[in-house]
Amino acid sequence: MITKEQKELIERINRLKKGKNAVILVHNYQRPEIYEIADFMGDSLELARKAMETDAKIIVLCGVDFMAESAKILNPEKKVLHPSKLSVCPMAQMVTKEQVLELKKKYPKAAVVTYGNSTAEVKSVSDIICTSANAVKVVNSLEEEEVVFTIDHNLAAYVQTKTGKRIIPIEGYCYVHDKIKAEAVKKAKKNHPGAKVMVHPECKMDVIELADAVCSTSQMIKYAKSSNAKEFIAVTECGMVNALKKEMPDKNFYSGGGTCIQMKKITLEKVYDCLLNEKNSVELDKEIMDKARMALKRMIDVS
Repeated sequence: MITKEQKELIERINRLKKGKNAVILVHNYQRPEIYEIADFMGDSLELARKAMETDAKIIVLCGVDFMAESAKILNPEKKVLHPSKLSVCPMAQMVTKEQVLELKKKYPKAAVVTYGNSTAEVKSVSDIICTSANAVKVVNSLEEEEVVFTIDHNLAAYVQTKTGKRIIPIEGYCYVHDKIKAEAVKKAKKNHPGAKVMVHPECKMDVIELADAVCSTSQMIKYAKSSNAKEFIAVTECGMVNALKKEMPDKNFYSGGGTCIQMKKITLEKVYDCLLNEKNSVELDKEIMDKARMALKRMIDVS
């Protein structure tokens, strides 16, 4: 339920963004009240595309840090604002530029595919980026028969089941999806026997094997819309249920995952302050941006 105070703040933010020629891009895991100020909602791939398409002078990215960095990389001349410096993705910190360079030496014939949940520096030494929505497509688009896959080892394991290429996984994970247990999903299926199970590919393989559909967050919305089913278990970050309910209020959705604390650190108050004072502008080294942009654009071209 959105409070009276939140509604007033939403109105102020919406007026402010018009006056400043700003666009607000919102990830599906954000708080429900943040949805009310969104010009566009989506997964990380869709947000990257929208960041490239916008004519706005200012981009406010309501998501974790790597998403704001990607928006800046794709729009170096625009001002990109990130409402909370505390919204830092732990997975993105699990691999460094130096580690990737060592892997390139160790596997000289392999392509380096890096999950979008990574730092700009890591992207800058990667051959191509992927997201959960397009990881299989990206890997299968490559000429190389060996692929160093970083950062998420669960996503790497899933991709290995969809390709004949040799996947060399690097140990990293999403703490939210990695904690989801197959037993919990089985219990949810027992409680809701008519529900379709949608599983995010950052989950472990024994959880993925229980899925009716393996989906990124935006793919979950598309799957649920196209399905005749009226009930769905969304095995991903719990906030996704709010995004699904917003799109399909006539269907029932049950959460099968925990909370991304970092995503929830963005609030209406922080968005307003950030946009009003144009705070937390994303600044990156030009050389890093130029190299990372090549890998990101290669992904978008494939997609």
